[in-house]
Amino acid sequence: MSVRFLTVPATLVLLALVSLQTARADHEWVVYDGFDGPGNGKHIVLISGDDEYRSEEALPQLGKILAKRHGFKCTVLFAVDPATGEIKPDHQTNIPGLEALESADLVVLFTRFRNLPDEQMKYFDAYVKAGKPIVAMRTSTHAFNIPDDATYASYSWRSKQWDGGFGRQVLGETWISHHGRHGKQSTRGIIAEGMESHPILTGIESGSIWGPTDVYGVRLPLPGDSKPLLLGAVLEGMSPDDEPVDGKQNDPMMPIAWTKSYQMPGGKAGKTFTTTMGASQDLQNESLRRMLVNACYWALDMTDQIPEKANVDIVGEYRPTPFGFGSYQKGMRPEDHLLNGGEQN
Repeated sequence: MSVRFLTVPATLVLLALVSLQTARADHEWVVYDGFDGPGNGKHIVLISGDDEYRSEEALPQLGKILAKRHGFKCTVLFAVDPATGEIKPDHQTNIPGLEALESADLVVLFTRFRNLPDEQMKYFDAYVKAGKPIVAMRTSTHAFNIPDDATYASYSWRSKQWDGGFGRQVLGETWISHHGRHGKQSTRGIIAEGMESHPILTGIESGSIWGPTDVYGVRLPLPGDSKPLLLGAVLEGMSPDDEPVDGKQNDPMMPIAWTKSYQMPGGKAGKTFTTTMGASQDLQNESLRRMLVNACYWALDMTDQIPEKANVDIVGEYRPTPFGFGSYQKGMRPEDHLLNGGEQN
C-alpha cells in the first residue's frame, strides 16, 4: 500500500515536469531551471542573434552549463523568423521573449547589427537604464544597427547621438576592424600584466585560452575605467599550437577581454564584462568557458562564490558549426535546445 501512495505522486510530478517542458517548447525561447548551485534565485537571460559566429549554438550550451553546473535559472532567446517559428540568425528584426529582462539579474549578450522593433527594444533599454550588469561576447560590440530616425538610434554601432553607440559607451568599444586575418589567424589569450588574481580569471592559466576566431581591433586605450584582463596573441595559423606572428600585429597586443563601468544619461550606474571571443567553436575551449562562467559570478557580485576551478563541463553533446555567413543549421527551433533526458540527470 505504501508503494502505491509513493508511486502516484511521483508519477504526477513526472507528468507535471513533462508538461512544463512541453509548454516551454511552445514558446520561441528556452528556459533551463531547477538545478542546485550557488546561482539559485538568480535569473540570467542570454540573448543570441548574430549572422556569423553561431551564437544560437554557443548560448544554449553556456546556459546549460550555468544552470546545471551552477544553479542559475537561464532563459535563452533567439532570432526567430516569425513566418516559420524557426531560428534564423540573419533575421535582424525579431528576438521574441525580451520581456524576460524585467526579471533578469544578468544579461549575457551575443548579437550583431540587430534592428529590433520598439516593442522589443524597450525592454533592453529599460534594463540598461536600470544599471544592471552585462556580459558581452564577440559581435556585441556592434550589437545594434538602428536607423538614425528611430527611437533607439543611440544604440546603433555608429550612432550620431552617442559616440560608438551601445558598444563604445556601455561595453567599451564598437566595431573597428579584424586585427588578425579572419579565418587565417587564430587567437591565444594572454593574461594582462597585474590581472593574474582578478576573480574572472580564477582557475585560468595564461595562454590556456584559444579559439579559431581572430583578434578584433580596438582603439587604445579603452575608454573610462576599462580594465583589460586578457590580451590576444595573433597566431600564425588556425591551431592552438601555432606560434604568435612577428611584428606590429602583436606589438601591442589588443585587449580581448575587459571590464568597464557604465551609466546611460538619466540612468543608474552598472558594470560590464566584454570579450571579443566567444564563437560557438571558441566554447570548445575549457578555459574560455570558465572565464565566461566566472564573469557571470563577478557581474552578479558573487565573487566570493567563484569556485577555485569552476565546473564548466559540456552538457550533453556539443558539436558546434564552423563560423561563417549562412552556415547556420537550417530548420532548427528553440525547442531543439531543450534539455533532454540524459542532460537532465
